[in-house]
Amino acid sequence: MSPVLFVILFLGAIALYVVSVYNALQTAKTQIVAAIQEIGNQLKRQANLIPNLQEAVKAYLKQEKTIFSMLTDARKLTDQAVKDKSLDSAEKAASKIQALLPKIQVLVESNPQLKSNETIGQFMEELRDTADKLMYSRRGVIDIVQDYNAKLVTFPSNLVANAFGFKPEKGLETPFIGSHLKVTEHEMEDVKVSL
Repeated sequence: MSPVLFVILFLGAIALYVVSVYNALQTAKTQIVAAIQEIGNQLKRQANLIPNLQEAVKAYLKQEKTIFSMLTDARKLTDQAVKDKSLDSAEKAASKIQALLPKIQVLVESNPQLKSNETIGQFMEELRDTADKLMYSRRGVIDIVQDYNAKLVTFPSNLVANAFGFKPEKGLETPFIGSHLKVTEHEMEDVKVSL
């Protein structure tokens, strides 16, 4: 093989590599935006389900004011997160709603009239499904951002990323201090189920 042909093939291989890394980074950035939009989509779905659940609950449990205020607060949070179009607002709303769902479930389960109503059960199932989809969407953002950011710091893709000015993405923010980072002795014990 002639030296000229070797140099041309070598430069062609480098050019193909640079193009493939550049395209992979651009694709990852697009996937990050899409994944964040999916979180907003699920929050919007949740915001639309909450008023329906609220109306169904009102019809069956007029005296229970706590559940109405919980649902109203949840709807306000999701509406605000959708308006803000901010990942931080979306994350806060999703966290508050996920903390709220077990409380609503307890109220529904403790009231046989509500528990036996199919409409309310269906709305609760839809909310649970949406909460699961939100968790899956957040996991998607975490994975895509991690993969993208790893390409920015690993050799040789970091050379291409630096040459084209790619910057790290924040992804979902989590405090690096707090009890959520510690596993208690109780949490490490084997789970015992007694029926």
